[in-house]
Amino acid sequence: MKYKLKVISIQEIGKRPNQEDSIYPLLGVATDDDRVFVLCDGMGGHERGELASNAVCMTIGDYLHDKPFTENEFLNALNLAFEELDKIEVAANDKKKPGTTMTFLGFYDKGAFIAHIGDSRVYHIRPSKHQILFQTKDHSLVNQLLDLGEITPKEAKLSPIKNVISRAMLSNQNPRPKVDIYKTTDIKNGDYFLMCSDGMLEQITDDNIINIISLKDKSDENKAEILRKVTDNNNDNHSAHLIHVLKVIKRYRLPWNSY
Repeated sequence: MKYKLKVISIQEIGKRPNQEDSIYPLLGVATDDDRVFVLCDGMGGHERGELASNAVCMTIGDYLHDKPFTENEFLNALNLAFEELDKIEVAANDKKKPGTTMTFLGFYDKGAFIAHIGDSRVYHIRPSKHQILFQTKDHSLVNQLLDLGEITPKEAKLSPIKNVISRAMLSNQNPRPKVDIYKTTDIKNGDYFLMCSDGMLEQITDDNIINIISLKDKSDENKAEILRKVTDNNNDNHSAHLIHVLKVIKRYRLPWNSY
């Protein structure tokens, strides 16, 4: 399959002193011809989160940008990103290792390839059905408790530990965390993919996201602006790629004896 896309990126600092989110392509650089997208949310000590997210984000994006995409190539890129993360110098008195979440979205001839570690998310949304077809599952302590049946979904939303993650990419980590991978060929004209850091979700719910993306009388620029407006008062850094699948072009293989 081939795709005609429209890409809009968002990156806001919130009320934090510095920006620890990183996106690939960079803000203002993404074009409708891009097929590889990465978003990372850094953590750990003064400026270490910024260094960690940038190292992982740029390594994966730059490595895959001009390559024919395969799952093995993605895993190669991820391994290189871990190696770059291991190079970040850590002061002896730093109690926190530099680390980052990682979300990845790639479009290739077999469909869309999504991978993630941590609690930054990727959504696949179909406005024609007012539906989220898929969203990544946060690697968080709250989700672990939900899976064990120890708390309810309502309690999870109000939990004081809802932002505590259970999986991340950390420097000099042994063993390295497992990456969750999802693939889909179910991509239709008009679908959207939204990648976002958890800071984007302070003030909005999944229902809010569906409602905004499904607005029929709004352009993609309008929808991105609404997302910016509803996150104006967010405390955390918040970043996103909004990717509109304008058209899916399917390739049909001709019979062997066709001329």
